[in-house]
Amino acid sequence: MLEIFGVITGLLYLLLEIKQHKWMWVVCFLTSLTYIFVFFQAKIYADMGLQIYYVAISVYGFIEWGRKGRHLSAEEQKVDEQIVYRHLTPRLLVGVVAAILLLWAAIWYALANYTDSPIPVGDALSTAVGIVATWMLARYIIEHWFFWIGVNFLSVYLYYLRDLYPTMFLYLCYAILAIVGLYTWKKKGLKTQ
Repeated sequence: MLEIFGVITGLLYLLLEIKQHKWMWVVCFLTSLTYIFVFFQAKIYADMGLQIYYVAISVYGFIEWGRKGRHLSAEEQKVDEQIVYRHLTPRLLVGVVAAILLLWAAIWYALANYTDSPIPVGDALSTAVGIVATWMLARYIIEHWFFWIGVNFLSVYLYYLRDLYPTMFLYLCYAILAIVGLYTWKKKGLKTQ
């Protein structure tokens, strides 16, 4: 029952994310809190830790997105409910990739040596990408969608291995809706500095 609640709030979160609605961060908080317990029971420890991170970053994201209008020009502020984004610079891309690789290695090592995780490599990779992609989302970087598309498809497989079928369905929806989110941001979005 707890997993089903997480699936429902998770889908609501993604729909709000696509529309860049600030309240997505509140739903993220609830979904993540739920999945802390679901993933603990399934022994998917890195993803459980990722949910703890999501709880914290949802507070940061809510505050950061509350400042949305502060970095827009006067003309951009006139557009109500406008989707805004920025691009990943080459320099930042190097930092993002390095952060993912370092996080992946550290989490993989910890899972392999200090837990009974049955899927340490995949769990560590999905967690590392999730940490960085969520930070990118909080900073309005449109390329975060590419990271989510890939990691969500990976997660579908990982949750299949752990018999978390409702969560597997949720992450399949996440992957598909991430494609929609990328398209929506590009089509309706306003590029900002």
